[in-house]
Amino acid sequence: MSVQAIPGTQLQVQTASPALTAEHLRQVDRIAGLNILVAILALSIGALLGVFQGLEHARVINIYPWLQPVIKTYYQGLTLHGALNAIVWTTFFICGFFTFAFVRSLNRPLKYLWMSWLAFGVMVLGLLTAAVPMLTNNASVLYTFYPPMLADWAFYVGLTLLVVGSWIVGYSMYFTYYAWRKENPEKRAPFIALAATITMVLWQIATLGVAAEILFILLPNALAPVLGFTAPGMDPLLSRTLFWWFGHPLVYFWLLPAYVSWYAMLPAQTNGKMFSEPLARLVFWLFLLFSTPVGFHHQYADPGIPEIWKYIHMIFTFGVGFPSLITAFTVVASLEIGARARGGKGYLHWITRLNWGDPSYAAQNLAMILFIFGGIGGIINASYNVNMATHNTMWVPGHFHLTVGSATTMTFFGISYWLVPKLTGRKLFTPKLALAQAWTWFFGMLFFANAYHILGLLFSVPRRTMLGSAPYYSSQWTPQMIESVVGLAFLTISATLFFAIMLFTVLLPRKLDKPIEMPVAQPLDPTPAPKWLDTWWPWLNGAIALVILSYGPMLFQLIRDAENWSRGIRVW
Repeated sequence: MSVQAIPGTQLQVQTASPALTAEHLRQVDRIAGLNILVAILALSIGALLGVFQGLEHARVINIYPWLQPVIKTYYQGLTLHGALNAIVWTTFFICGFFTFAFVRSLNRPLKYLWMSWLAFGVMVLGLLTAAVPMLTNNASVLYTFYPPMLADWAFYVGLTLLVVGSWIVGYSMYFTYYAWRKENPEKRAPFIALAATITMVLWQIATLGVAAEILFILLPNALAPVLGFTAPGMDPLLSRTLFWWFGHPLVYFWLLPAYVSWYAMLPAQTNGKMFSEPLARLVFWLFLLFSTPVGFHHQYADPGIPEIWKYIHMIFTFGVGFPSLITAFTVVASLEIGARARGGKGYLHWITRLNWGDPSYAAQNLAMILFIFGGIGGIINASYNVNMATHNTMWVPGHFHLTVGSATTMTFFGISYWLVPKLTGRKLFTPKLALAQAWTWFFGMLFFANAYHILGLLFSVPRRTMLGSAPYYSSQWTPQMIESVVGLAFLTISATLFFAIMLFTVLLPRKLDKPIEMPVAQPLDPTPAPKWLDTWWPWLNGAIALVILSYGPMLFQLIRDAENWSRGIRVW
């Protein structure tokens, strides 16, 4: 312990943080590497199935009959595509990335390293458990698994274990953050560590809804025939409400790790500085406040939800767009600082001086550009009346391919281009190919998402449908279907390049010339952030209060009036 004199006659006792040893870092890196390995493997399968779906939609070729008996139906493939890309790829990558970055940001070992190993094991067990019914066509209930469709019980157990494992990652971070705070009571928490912890707390709150749906509604009904008792039945509206408690905050669980990189890492990769650390902190606190009480904007078409509650959630949904608007200005300002330090001039010409030759930087900057269009589409989705023109049409997959498929996934590609070499100690395989990979994904998503948006907006083409076999398939759709196939071709090339780059980076014995350090952008103004932006209780209590106020009365009514009239059915 060190005793420091302070003005007056008082003494301040401060406990030094434990040293961050090389062995601890090796263990952390192994955990991070294994998580990212599972994530990339999941993405490789999920992306391939996405190609098959796109080709089927455009009536180019229906590959699914050739995949039997492994993949028996289009909807089994669609379920695997959604689950592997939206849940497995994102969750494992986030847990690996945060474990790596959190420790280095705090410059302190994890309080309980074993929890991170346990978390990985539980998540893998959950993935394997859920994979069995999905691969045997006993869980083809799509990404949202709406009742009355009912999957095999192992699917729900697997999802539960996957979520619980991710909770344990969060608990490992909470204990460590708390220990660091006790050791450093007067310091401001490092931004990366604080932002990562806020994200995991947001995830903890968000997943309570889907946990309740699975544990109290879906799993009892799925286990009933196995255990020999009568199924209690389900109320589909209650189940949908609990799902969307989770379903939209999930978007911010995908997005905020990208924001961590955009705010705190990307400027350093182009000689920039963080324009405003206080604004960056405010953005993450606002996401914690407003991310969860927004679910009813996914249920505008549900007649059992009174309009007043839909309106309240619409207001909160517009509110959660505000921190993204702050991000648009502050991150661009951070990058402009770097571009001008690299010789950039003029009102716009400075953009050409950004570090476009670095594939890690380019992928993330291109991700931000695509997210502009995804954010605009999100505002439309949040609008009560305009949403009715696009609800359950191809507009929706067009939208989330710009969010999770572009903003999140392209950022994770960019992070991988420095993180995987860091974890393996080996050079990135052919940076020029990595740069080509980023640009082909960018153009592929531009074509693909634009086509799907137009199909939904102008022609009301339904989503979640085997369109190539639909009797109402119209020749009017042909121009957009051709555009989507062009985009799909770019995306297929890009995905192939990414997996090849990752594979050869790991396998080829090309050691780094010098160690890679995690990029960390220094704040433009070194003045510590205000104390209220480093204090948990008002923000966390506010988030809990908003969830109770926005969901409590409606859930009370739905639970009170639930008739559990529906029995689980299998429609595939």
